[in-house]
Amino acid sequence: MKRYLAGIAAAALAAGLAVSAQAQEVTVGYQLVFNPWKVPIVEGTFEKETGAKINFRKFDSGAKVITAMASGDVDIALAGSSPIAAGVSRGVPMELFWIVEDIASAEALVVRDGSGIVAPQDLKGKKLGVPFVSTTHFHTLFALEQFGIDPSELEVLNMQPNQIAAAWERGDIDAGFVWDPALSRLKASGKVLITSGQLSTWGKATFDGMVVNKEFAAANADFMTKFVKVIAAADASYRDNPSAWTPDSKEVKAITSLVGGNPEDVPGVLALYSFPTLEEQASCAWLGCGKEGGAARALQFTSEFLKNEGKIDALQPDYSAFVNSSFVDAALK
Repeated sequence: MKRYLAGIAAAALAAGLAVSAQAQEVTVGYQLVFNPWKVPIVEGTFEKETGAKINFRKFDSGAKVITAMASGDVDIALAGSSPIAAGVSRGVPMELFWIVEDIASAEALVVRDGSGIVAPQDLKGKKLGVPFVSTTHFHTLFALEQFGIDPSELEVLNMQPNQIAAAWERGDIDAGFVWDPALSRLKASGKVLITSGQLSTWGKATFDGMVVNKEFAAANADFMTKFVKVIAAADASYRDNPSAWTPDSKEVKAITSLVGGNPEDVPGVLALYSFPTLEEQASCAWLGCGKEGGAARALQFTSEFLKNEGKIDALQPDYSAFVNSSFVDAALK
């Protein structure tokens, strides 16, 4: 946030009056994902409630937005748990302060009809497509571990989502762990074996989160609390009446006006995610409870995965140092 002294008159200074004002300017990074917090961006609610000038900047990927955070070009941004973990492991001075969405059923392991896969053990000897070093790759390896299957017992192929869908439709692969829109193409001729939401309940969560530059957050606690309240209100609006978010609703139109896409697709995609309440955010399930909190544990587990994959060089000793629940706690008061 940039601070400026403004409106200080010489006469006021001569009179010994402490007159000052500050204009605030913040840069917030977002990605082209359907979620409720896009609505207050479009409607100008963030500016109205915080009193700040906010520049919303579009990014194509979590990796790019974390690079912008590292360079100081962005104050606040949305990213997935994998790029967040990579960033903090590399020493980017940022902290997670909001769980935008629990990925839940928005990512799933689907098995193709006719593949002969009925139970997890049937994956042995089969071909599974997944984008390497993604949240779904992380959950693929975790799922195999829980199923008691060594990754060498099947063929795990590194494919991007569009490649997975194409290979699926050709019959070249038997299973895929991916997200929409490829996920919908797989579901059309397959069945879900397990979702990321189910795997998260087993102790290794994946999520999209909001991160903030540590120095900025420390200097602007009031702004951060107001910012959190706006996101929380948008999420509550959706949770309280999801059926009202129809393709022709003002909310869905607002989302697609910002990120593009087909309004007909928005309700179905939103339904796949879980948007935690303020109380859930503050709980041990997510931002609370220090090292034992769900978010801190998820960042640690994901970082261990990234290190094993050769994407980061070292681990941080304590990932709870990169999780800040204070703004959620303040918003609850």
